[in-house]
Amino acid sequence: MRFRPCIDIHAGEVKQIVGSTLKDGEDSAPITNFVASQSAGDFARMYKKDGLIGGHVIMLGGINADNCQFFVEKGASHVIVTSYVFRDGQIDFDRLEKLKQLVGKDHLVLDLSCRKKNEDNKFYVMTDRWQKFTTTSIDEALFHRLAEYCDEFLVHAVDVEGKRCGIQQELVELLAKWSPLPVTYAGGASSLDDLDFVERIGHSKVDLSIGSALDIFGGDIRYEDVVSWDMKRVGN
Repeated sequence: MRFRPCIDIHAGEVKQIVGSTLKDGEDSAPITNFVASQSAGDFARMYKKDGLIGGHVIMLGGINADNCQFFVEKGASHVIVTSYVFRDGQIDFDRLEKLKQLVGKDHLVLDLSCRKKNEDNKFYVMTDRWQKFTTTSIDEALFHRLAEYCDEFLVHAVDVEGKRCGIQQELVELLAKWSPLPVTYAGGASSLDDLDFVERIGHSKVDLSIGSALDIFGGDIRYEDVVSWDMKRVGN
C-alpha cells in the first residue's frame, strides 16, 4: 500500500472542496475547505522531491477522446476518466474502447467515484461533477470487465469526500475484495491513523489519497508524517 498525493484544481486554483457540493453553473460555488497560494506545479515538484508517486491531478472533468492524447504527450502518466465513458447512466463501451486505442490501456485510469443508495444499499457510480447517479452499481464483475480497458481505478467516496469525517470502511473492503488492478480510495481521512486503518481493512491492496486533512491544505495531519509513513512502506 502507498499514500497517493493529489492536486485538485478548481477555477484555476489548487483547492480542497467538499465534493458533494459541486454543481454546474457559474453561480454555483462549492463549499471550499482550502485555497492554496502555491501553484499546481509547486505541489508537483514537492511531491517529486519527497519521493511520492502516483499522484492524481483532478480538473473536475473534461477528459475525452479529443484531448486525452494531449495530456499523455505532455507528460501525464495517465488520464483519469469518468463522465465521458458513461451515457444515459450506462457505460459506453465504444467510447471506452476508443480511449484505450488512443492512449493505451497502460495510460488510462477509470474513476468510479460512488455513493450508496439507501434503496438497495449498493454503491453507484456518480458522474457530472458527482451530481448524477448512473445506473451502474459497483461489483466484482464490473471491476473485472473494466480492468480490460485501464491500468488503475480511482474511487472517491462522494458522501464523505472533503468532510474529514472518517473512512467509508465498507467501500474500502469491497475495493480490496473486488479490484484486480491497483486501486486508490479517497474520502473522509481525518488522521494519520487512517493510513494504518486502510492498510489493515484493505489488506494492503488499496492505496489512500488524503487531501483536506493534510496541513499543506489547511488540515491537521502533518505532511511530513505522511511522507515518512510512505517511505517506510517503500523500504519494506
